[in-house]
Amino acid sequence: MGRIDTPSRQRVLLLFAWVLMSAPLQLGAPFTVDWLRYDRARIQSGELWRLLSAHLIHLGWGHWALNTGGLALVFALYGRQLSPAACCGWALISALSIGLGLLLYSPSVLWYVGLSGVLYGLLAAGAITDLSRHPAVSIAVLALLTVKLVWEQLWGPLSGAASLVGGAVVVDAHLYGTVGGLVAALLWPVVAAHLVVARRLGSRSARPQVQPESEQKQGRPP
Repeated sequence: MGRIDTPSRQRVLLLFAWVLMSAPLQLGAPFTVDWLRYDRARIQSGELWRLLSAHLIHLGWGHWALNTGGLALVFALYGRQLSPAACCGWALISALSIGLGLLLYSPSVLWYVGLSGVLYGLLAAGAITDLSRHPAVSIAVLALLTVKLVWEQLWGPLSGAASLVGGAVVVDAHLYGTVGGLVAALLWPVVAAHLVVARRLGSRSARPQVQPESEQKQGRPP
């Protein structure tokens, strides 16, 4: 049997980490859903963690399975070129973009759960980042995202989407997640460069300071 390369191993570990984190939360429904979902009134009263935690829980197991499959697709498309830090950073920015977007610009959305908006952000960020390596695939992904977002904003979710996920589809979350992914793709090279510099400075400061041999001789007692 051949060895599993490092990017493939990282993708498997990231997907396993998602399952390990989200499946127990889904098992705890409806209590975990009530505690973690995006809830406009509770966020306005100070429960700010809901801006991020809403993406960890789902309407049901069917909804969870669809989003987990979508995450596997993202890793299959872009996981080889991306580090785990980049994937997690993009997901965090997309999730925060959705939470703030719903809070500021979608007052009619009273509550929300699910990872689909974050998946839109990951697909957009991955396509932008991978544009120079695989332009045809990246352009196709961006075109499909654009068509779907325009359709959703003009005519609402696709027919049958609500019954598939087990509840109403919040199309604004897809839009805000995509915007967050695009911002993440543009900002990440700068963030990554700062992380590399900080890591190098940290490794230098961690090295033991060795005195030159001449100074060591001068410091010896007679």
